[in-house]
Amino acid sequence: SSSSGDEALRDRRARLLSRGLPKQKPIEGVKQVVVVASGKGGVGKSTTAVNIALALAANDSKKEVGLLDADIYGPSIPKMMNLKGNPELTPKNLMRPLKNYGIACMSMGFLIEETAPVVWRGLMVMSAVEKLLRQVDWGELDYLVIDMPPGTGDVQLSVSQNIPIAGAVMVSTPQDVALLDARKGAEMFRKVHVPVLGLVQNMSVFQCPKCKHETHIFGSDGVRELAKTLELDILGDVPLHVNIRETCDSGQPVVISQPQSDA
Repeated sequence: SSSSGDEALRDRRARLLSRGLPKQKPIEGVKQVVVVASGKGGVGKSTTAVNIALALAANDSKKEVGLLDADIYGPSIPKMMNLKGNPELTPKNLMRPLKNYGIACMSMGFLIEETAPVVWRGLMVMSAVEKLLRQVDWGELDYLVIDMPPGTGDVQLSVSQNIPIAGAVMVSTPQDVALLDARKGAEMFRKVHVPVLGLVQNMSVFQCPKCKHETHIFGSDGVRELAKTLELDILGDVPLHVNIRETCDSGQPVVISQPQSDA
């Protein structure tokens, strides 16, 4: 029958497509991988990733947490985690992560000069990502938080297809332009069968420190509306607060330096 013929053709196509996909291989020693992503740059993705990693560790002192900076062109984890220097090598020629606040960290920023631009083509970037994933001695981690570069390009696809990921957290401001890209990012993860854990609405409101008047600089509740459309949870609603920015810039993220503050 035509229906059975169509089904056989679909099966054959699926088999052919699957041949071209890399086999997912877990990162040695890592139990769960959570990626923090955004469709657009400048929405506070790295700040969110750093504070999520610190919060996971603070929430349960028995848990070991790592943080991988997969943003090859714009690594910001070294500054935010107050780390400098080159990783040591193990006898097996694996890089040892640098550690601060109990979090094991790895970043391209440890391997190049702080002010040096990474002027590489795609293949070199993919090779660097593979090294950061596979040639690091993470020890035994309960969680590895990966700070992804913005967008839906090669790095996102490679990470999603090469390692099993427990879930993705999407970060966006309520601004319409950011929401368009956040939606694309969420749909990309769904296409590659990575569960989207939910959305974080960042820079949602600014409160004047003098008069306490609240201003929605980037609009209000845009991420909440997107979450409803995509049938996803809102994981957090973070204000635009000077303390959050200052603490990350000084290498003392707010979760660790001001754990009792509203921020």
